[in-house]
Amino acid sequence: MRKLPNPRLIIDRRPLVHLLDELAAQTSGELGGKRARLLAALKTALSDGKAEVRRRFVDNASGAEAVAGNAFLMDQLIRVAHEFATECAFPLANPTASERLSLVAVGGYGREELAPESDVDLLFLQPYKTVPHNEQVIEVILYLLWDLGLKVGHAVRGLEECLTRAAADHTIATSVLEARHVCGDRHVFTELRRRFLAEVAAGKDVEFVEAKLGERDARHARVGDSRYVLEPNVKDGKGGLRDLHTLFWIAKYLYRVDDIDALEQRGLLTARELRTFVKAQDFLWTVRCQLHYLTGRPEDRLTFDLQPEISRRLGYADRAASRGVERFMKHYYLVVKSVGTLTRIICAGLEAERKRKPRFRISRLLSRKRNLEPFVLDGDRLGIPDKTTLTEDPVNVIRLFHVAQENGLDIHPSALKLITRNRALVGNRLRGDAAANDLFLRILTSEHDPETALRRMNDAGVLGRFVPDFGRVVAQTQHDMYHVYTVDEHTIRAIGLLHRIEQGRLSDDHPVCTEIVGKVLSRRVLYMAVLLHDVAKGRGGDHSVLGAEIATELGPRVGLSDEETENVAWLVRHHLAMSATSQRRDLADPKTVADFVALVRSPERLRLLLVLTVVDMRATGPNVWNGWKAALLRDLYHAAVDQMTLAESTGPADGIQRRAEEAKAALRDRLSDWSAEEFERYAARGYPGYWLSLDTDVLARHAPLLRQAEAGGRTVAVGHHVEPDRAVTEVSVFAPDRRGLFSRIAGAMAASGADIVDARIFTMTDGTALDVFWIQDVNHGPFDGADRLARLSRRIELAAGGDAPIPPATATRRFSRRLIQALNVAPRVLIDNKASATHTVIEVNALDRPGLLHDVTRALSELDLQIFTAKISTYGETAVDVFYVKNAFGLKVEHEAKLAEIRAHVGAALAVPDGEHGGDAEPAAGAPPEVPPDRAYAAGAGE
Repeated sequence: MRKLPNPRLIIDRRPLVHLLDELAAQTSGELGGKRARLLAALKTALSDGKAEVRRRFVDNASGAEAVAGNAFLMDQLIRVAHEFATECAFPLANPTASERLSLVAVGGYGREELAPESDVDLLFLQPYKTVPHNEQVIEVILYLLWDLGLKVGHAVRGLEECLTRAAADHTIATSVLEARHVCGDRHVFTELRRRFLAEVAAGKDVEFVEAKLGERDARHARVGDSRYVLEPNVKDGKGGLRDLHTLFWIAKYLYRVDDIDALEQRGLLTARELRTFVKAQDFLWTVRCQLHYLTGRPEDRLTFDLQPEISRRLGYADRAASRGVERFMKHYYLVVKSVGTLTRIICAGLEAERKRKPRFRISRLLSRKRNLEPFVLDGDRLGIPDKTTLTEDPVNVIRLFHVAQENGLDIHPSALKLITRNRALVGNRLRGDAAANDLFLRILTSEHDPETALRRMNDAGVLGRFVPDFGRVVAQTQHDMYHVYTVDEHTIRAIGLLHRIEQGRLSDDHPVCTEIVGKVLSRRVLYMAVLLHDVAKGRGGDHSVLGAEIATELGPRVGLSDEETENVAWLVRHHLAMSATSQRRDLADPKTVADFVALVRSPERLRLLLVLTVVDMRATGPNVWNGWKAALLRDLYHAAVDQMTLAESTGPADGIQRRAEEAKAALRDRLSDWSAEEFERYAARGYPGYWLSLDTDVLARHAPLLRQAEAGGRTVAVGHHVEPDRAVTEVSVFAPDRRGLFSRIAGAMAASGADIVDARIFTMTDGTALDVFWIQDVNHGPFDGADRLARLSRRIELAAGGDAPIPPATATRRFSRRLIQALNVAPRVLIDNKASATHTVIEVNALDRPGLLHDVTRALSELDLQIFTAKISTYGETAVDVFYVKNAFGLKVEHEAKLAEIRAHVGAALAVPDGEHGGDAEPAAGAPPEVPPDRAYAAGAGE
């Protein structure tokens, strides 16, 4: 048992032993009465003991001590329960050999690690099969533990059965490996350990290690094969507690040790690495204990809504450049990254010590012909002959990754261990070395999988030291539900996406990027811009501006020309411009495209910016990219190309009228069955803006829709067209123009579970309205299905045609109150009178919720504003909606008093109404523990 300070303050067995003696001495009285007295005493001891463990946890924030304290408490309770069962309930003066019984702790409890809400795993071990007396004893013990409210996982097995199962199943073998005697007959437990090591474990070292590493890989795949998921699993996630347990099991199996300290004695870890192991384990246990205490259940997932509260209780305060929760999560990701490093180091040492031969591969033969100097081929992996290879020429630290990349070789774990232990060689001298910088640039821009090479460098801690500005964003997080990965992981994924686009492997998803990436004049500019586009996050201020300054300094160092450096800095400075313009501005407004072209200026920068934007968006998270966003970017790209390459020979007004007439002519060709008179009457209904804002396909769907509505005497008509390639459904609504029409239609769509992503609103010359919406379902795909579309159409017809009440919005996403508090999305109303020559642009930012668009558009209608275009975007939990509006007189809104009224009235509509929070999370079981600032983990964490 680990040494605990003042263990009797957790539980003092002496009063319980006195009670047992008193109960055993009683010759009269029912057993039930005795049991009731003991149970009451045990409940008090359990309650007081848990309170003391928790108090200590609050005082010193040590998860390792807390789990050891819980295990100690449980040991004493189980021993008392066993003594009651064998001395009071079913005493035996001379038990036979078959009546011996050993109570054995297994699982985490066997390691003396018991989280506050975890199960107590017990093995009732017997020499042979179960006999009646042992059945009675086990029943008494289990019922006492259950009546205490404990969650007990138990197994009853004989010695031979345990050995047989352990030989057949590595999971059971692991359970036996970490088993610990608690009470009862010690001889049978000792015999189990002796025979397990002699009969089961002997000669199966390699098999066991491979099984444990295989289980680890399968577990990672199950919970998300990345350390940098949004809501990591502290126990089973990559780099979590279970990975440390795996290392412990391997060491215990191979070296027959009971403490991880033996890894230093065996030379597998240095003293510093051992301290890293202990600190990582304590930190992860602390976080897990906080999760259990906070939720009152065995919660191991560090969910988004719990992260701020835990960070606060661990002392991570907000700072000028970063929030406390972001500092906490950065520390968490650095810790799990260090666990990965320890795993690599230990496995390398085990392989070297055991002299295991790696699997045979054809690449082993092929690579012998390659020039791998100064490195060697170790099996089929690239190795380092000795430490002097690095110390005599530190450039070899970078060269190792380049040689492995160019030859398609894996790097031997021993080489990575040597690199990790000599990271100090990557300092100012190496950063200023021209050869090292040339190798780095080759790695970054190589046609041979730069993503893998950079990830290896990052995992080994080399990338962040060679590019210190990148090192500052390693494990850097943003506490929102849009940015799923840490900044370094996001960046490396983006580089991998760029590489696959270059190879043509994503041509179906990105046909334009695949076509133009080969026309880019400087690949080095593109790859360097991707590497640096987010490098200044977490510093406060505009990361795009700060990143451009970093790019200006780093470019010459790595060998870029002045022109290349300037282009990299420009791309970093404006890497958000294309996505913002395409998603938040009306692409049919000539000024939108004109302003964008004025920013970009050249076709080369346009190509570079498009590719950078695509890989940046796709690498942000699995649900960020969709066909609609792709279509918007393509539209903006082509519009910019057209404006750059096609000069108008006529003035602006003449050009608008001419293009409107061209649009009508194109439609006339499609409507060949219409008479000239009928077509002219229809064409006269649309203003030029209508003809210029929609393509011919959409116009061709409107004409028959309106003709059929008029022929049937209907004042409202709804048409829909599913576009799978663009991941949207186009919905057109023809109705009498009336105040609040947009808001009512938006409400009907929200009630049907549809999300509006774009909208165009047109008032025709005869006073009717023709509004076009592009909608998606909750999965960011087209809103389709005959039944759903029919219900949607009926609701729109009712909403647009009269004063029927709007049904409540269908929740496409719901947040608990705790999550809403964690998200901390401040509502904003921004008004821009420069983005458009003809409209006032109103942008709202708010927490996304059902019915938000309906509430905002109703507020705009109440202000007598006409909505002409709506651009709807969602970034994780944040809705960013943009409206192009005019006042009741058809003019821009420019009076300051009216602008102030808009901000106030629309701002009030952004608030989350009562009852819209969704279901609450489960309440915590009591007040979560506080941690004094002077004992907080946050001190210096991740800085």
